[in-house]
Amino acid sequence: MLERVGLRVPLHMRADALSVAQKHLLEIAKALAIRPRVLMLDEPTAALDQESTEMLFRRVRSVVQTGASVIYITHRLAELRQIAHRVTVLRDGRIRGGGLVNEIEDAELLGMIAGRTLGSTFPPKPNRFPSEAILSVKSLKGRGFEDITFELAQGQIVGVAGVEGNGQSELMRALAGLQPSEGAISFRGRAVNSKDLLREAAFISSDRHTEGLAAGLTVRENASFAALDKFSTLGIMRKKKELEGVGATFRELAVKAPSMDAPILSLSGGNQQKVVMSRALLADPSLIVADEPTQGVDVGARAEIYRILREVSNSGTPVIVNSTDATELEGLCDKVIVLSRGRVVATLTGADVAEARIVAAAVNANTQVGAAALPKTIRSAGRGLPHFLQSDNAPAVPLALVTALLGLYVFSRNSNFLSTFNVYNILTLATALGFIALGQTITLLLGAIDLSVGPLAGFLVVVASFFINDDKSAPVITLGFVLVVFAAAVVGTVNGVLIRFANFTPIAATLAMYIGLQGMSFLLRENPGGYINADIVQIFTSQIGPIPVAFIALAGTAVAGEYLLRHTKLGVRLRATGSYEESARRVGVQVDRTFIFGYIACSLLTAAGALMLMCQLGVGDPRQGINYTLSSITAVVLGGTSLRGGRGAFIGTVLGAVLLTEVLNAAAFLGFTETYQYVFQGALIVAAALVYAAARGLGRS
Repeated sequence: MLERVGLRVPLHMRADALSVAQKHLLEIAKALAIRPRVLMLDEPTAALDQESTEMLFRRVRSVVQTGASVIYITHRLAELRQIAHRVTVLRDGRIRGGGLVNEIEDAELLGMIAGRTLGSTFPPKPNRFPSEAILSVKSLKGRGFEDITFELAQGQIVGVAGVEGNGQSELMRALAGLQPSEGAISFRGRAVNSKDLLREAAFISSDRHTEGLAAGLTVRENASFAALDKFSTLGIMRKKKELEGVGATFRELAVKAPSMDAPILSLSGGNQQKVVMSRALLADPSLIVADEPTQGVDVGARAEIYRILREVSNSGTPVIVNSTDATELEGLCDKVIVLSRGRVVATLTGADVAEARIVAAAVNANTQVGAAALPKTIRSAGRGLPHFLQSDNAPAVPLALVTALLGLYVFSRNSNFLSTFNVYNILTLATALGFIALGQTITLLLGAIDLSVGPLAGFLVVVASFFINDDKSAPVITLGFVLVVFAAAVVGTVNGVLIRFANFTPIAATLAMYIGLQGMSFLLRENPGGYINADIVQIFTSQIGPIPVAFIALAGTAVAGEYLLRHTKLGVRLRATGSYEESARRVGVQVDRTFIFGYIACSLLTAAGALMLMCQLGVGDPRQGINYTLSSITAVVLGGTSLRGGRGAFIGTVLGAVLLTEVLNAAAFLGFTETYQYVFQGALIVAAALVYAAARGLGRS
């Protein structure tokens, strides 16, 4: 699938490690994989270089030949001529015209798009520049690039070109102070470092949704939050001054918004990009570093952005622009440096800044290599140690090692620690926690949480204490087990429905359930009572040597869960939903159903833990179970599951439960107080987080 779109990357690498262009290719591969009857492409070439764009057009034509229809959304008129048969122009949500592509002129299309007659798309370039450079970069080296040297005179715009993936974005981030670099950068005769650049430069990111916008802030706040000092007195914002400043900049850029206090995501992509540029201008930067500034922007908005960049440059502020559009670089820039494999292979100035020369320098360089030209052998790089360090099961190794070393250490201080009785005791206690933590793992994989698991376990034990007794018949005992399972399923369903359909946050919904279940437990039993059937206890606490049979069942459940998580449609959908819900929804995952299933599964696994807790307590006690909420989260975090969702492992969770139980047991053997038990738990979590972060960072390198 990836080969068809020219994307050659390690198949086991994480999608968040891909560049913007590689993510575009991945999206295109996903769309083509289902052999669609209707293919809708929204700005598919926004981050693609010429080679990848030509590949895409070949794929689109082959799709059309199979009888499929294609809707192609673009702001680039040149692409329209290459790929489309018929064109329809939309502006402000209304159809403004259209027709057959070969029967309509560019000037007519531009008028429909902009709502007015556009002159030249690009502002005129100055004829002369001062000989003295105001920005000098010499032998700059950093991650993704090396030996970068160029100068920029006042009034000059420098462009950065090359096949995508050859160090352009990394260079732009270094010039903005966002990435460390080595070498010499001089601004107006003054040497500057990364900290200076971070403070003085304005960076316009190519990925406005990830880096450019604060989705929770309004249009006004997104524009002004980089210039708060300008609009405040003694730290208090002056609303009138802010509105005047933001409004003036919006008028210059022709930003269209319902109001300044509208949500930023309610704006079109072009207007969002204008807001990002407004923020850069309001900050009064010493340098503007624009990485694909017109990506996903219509021709009218592009003309406004080009005009503003030229005015800023003419005013004396250096401007550096990275773009995969050679036509854009030709029309806007006075000098262009072409990169290949992170090195400058050509520097074009004056009349040499032409599309043909830029493209030729990029594709003919001997050192050229891009996202679509990586050797096929790179696929094998997805295996081995780096891949394992990035895998969800990597935390199991240090967990198992720490568990063994801790056991040996405490054994050296007290030989009874590894006795059959104590090993059995640790594993039995870990079994109840382990089942509950397995359920918590599912909710955390969904990017959510379940605070009600502890009270639910206690509530289910109380329910069981009315039916699973010595003086009850087999049908009544069976009914007790059925009620435990049924009650757990109901609680999981209610949690899921509250979150997905009543718009509760996971914390609010499960906290409400936490309180409700605890109250119901005390309504059913004010004090401990209802002794559990001895035969049932014996069955649930049976052992093979020092190993409880129930722990073997826990381990089997974890292994089965791992298989389901990695090798079934349900498991992939669950992890996809937790990774990025909107992306999962777009490819057809029934997100609401997946969430509700996840919470039901969490409650059912909690029910399994409750049965183990029932046998350990031997009585229905409304005060028991509460502590399992935090303990289960601790075990899951120790097991390496991400609190952000999408990543985790059931095996790691079980090992986390064992280690957590062992720590508490070891503290008692070593004579430590309960205070130190909590200290040890906290230290374990911090240590685990540091180890996992370091390991995954090593895996990326």
